[in-house]
Amino acid sequence: MGNSQNVTIKGTKDGLLLRLDDTCSFSTLLKEIKETFTSHAHMYDAKHEVHIHVHSGNRFLTEEQIAQIQAVIDPNRNLIVDSVDSNVILKEEAERMIQENRMTLIHNVVRSGQLINISGDLLLIGDVNPGGMVMASGNVFILGKLKGIAHAGCLGDTSAVICASQMTPTQLRIGDLYRRSPDRDELPTEAECAYIDEKHDLIIDKLSVFKKIRPNLNRFAEGGILHG
Repeated sequence: MGNSQNVTIKGTKDGLLLRLDDTCSFSTLLKEIKETFTSHAHMYDAKHEVHIHVHSGNRFLTEEQIAQIQAVIDPNRNLIVDSVDSNVILKEEAERMIQENRMTLIHNVVRSGQLINISGDLLLIGDVNPGGMVMASGNVFILGKLKGIAHAGCLGDTSAVICASQMTPTQLRIGDLYRRSPDRDELPTEAECAYIDEKHDLIIDKLSVFKKIRPNLNRFAEGGILHG
C-alpha cells in the first residue's frame, strides 16, 4: 500500500501491518511514519477505526516510543495501534523463559512430609516415599521408585509427563487432573510414564509408548535414563 525507505504499510484482513526498519534512528523513523500516513490520508475513512499491527524487527520499542508512534499516526483519523511485535525480548523475559524450560537435577530421597517444588523440568535420582511429594511446572522424571505423590505441569501445562523407574504412586497429578495408582497384583518390572491423552484422561502406560506420545522428549526413553 505504501513504502518509504524505512517504513512499509501493507493492508491485511485485520487492518494494516506497519513494518519498521530497525537500523535507522528512532527520530528518523517517526518522521517517515508521519510522512507516510500523511501522504495516504485520503485512503482512510475517519468514520471507522483502522487497527494497526506494528512489527519493529530487531528494535525493541518502549511504551513511550509506541505512544509517540500512535501520536504521529494521528488517532483523530481513527488509526489505532493495536499490537506491537519485535524479534527482541527483554532480559527479564529471557530469564523467565530459561527458568521455565530448564531441568533441575536432584539426588535425594523424598521422605514422608517432604515437598520438592521445581520451576521447569525435574529429574530426581532417588525414591519418593509414601507421604512425600514432588512438583514441577514442567515434566517429572524419577530415576527411582515413585511411591508418594508427583505433580507435573503444576501451573497448568497438560502436555507435561511423569516418568518413573517404578510407578506405584499414592497419587499422580498433571495440570488439574489426578488419579490414584492402579490396583496391581505385582509390582511393575519396567519404567512407566503418565500423560494426558486426547480424551483428557490421565493414562499410565509403558515407557515404550513415550516415543509416540511425546517425541520431543524421547531422549529420556531412548537414552535409558529411567532404566538405571
